[in-house]
Amino acid sequence: MEKKNPFNLVSSKKTRFILPSLLTIIGVCLGISSIKFSLDQNYSLAVIFLVFASLLDALDGRIARLIKGTSEFGKELDSLTDFVSFGIAPAFILYFWELKNYGKIGWAITLIFSVCCVLRLARFNLTKISEEAEWKLNYFEGVPSPAGGGLILLPLIYELSELNLDIDIKSFTPYLVVIVALLLISKIPTFSLKKIKISSGLTIFLLFGIVIIFVSIIFFTFEALLVFGIIYLLSIPISYFLYQKTIKKLNTDAEEDHEDVL
Repeated sequence: MEKKNPFNLVSSKKTRFILPSLLTIIGVCLGISSIKFSLDQNYSLAVIFLVFASLLDALDGRIARLIKGTSEFGKELDSLTDFVSFGIAPAFILYFWELKNYGKIGWAITLIFSVCCVLRLARFNLTKISEEAEWKLNYFEGVPSPAGGGLILLPLIYELSELNLDIDIKSFTPYLVVIVALLLISKIPTFSLKKIKISSGLTIFLLFGIVIIFVSIIFFTFEALLVFGIIYLLSIPISYFLYQKTIKKLNTDAEEDHEDVL
């Protein structure tokens, strides 16, 4: 009796490509949903949905590399998702929250941020790093779009938190959006952490740190997000300093090797 082949919706050889793309699609759904919540003036849920979208954005690429499910389709899908979730959604949330009060200028600022985000993503897709400069994989060129989307939301996050520091944070919002937009398209090196290696002895501390982060987000959501945003801002000059230090060291080593050859 002839054996019937089982019905497969997707070839077993291609199933490993499905999970990363599925996470990416869920991420864009969260980003679009955050715009809907901002229209309803439910800004807390809008921010929380973007937090989940950023977590999925951090996971999809790593999972794809882990299960060897990377593809050109997944790369393009990820960029389009980043533009929607971190280039459009945060800008629209801020527009409905505060920037609309500035009339045409507020809308222009919203457009500036979105355009800078798409330019940053286009440049990222075209960036190629040679094997001799693999250390550069530890740095992004400019602020990445998920971080940029989070940074412009800091004034809103501050208002949603229970902090009361008597700061008129709303008046600073338009300037912050423009500054972050420029950081997106700048060439300032920022930490990537994609190629950071953790020794086995430090794994337990890494896991403990992740637990602390998740617990703080669960119980002190907006206060924790505000602290993380400030820490990231402070890390930018540090990353620039370390990047320049590495370049100087490599140039010095290259000069010494050249002198030895002579």
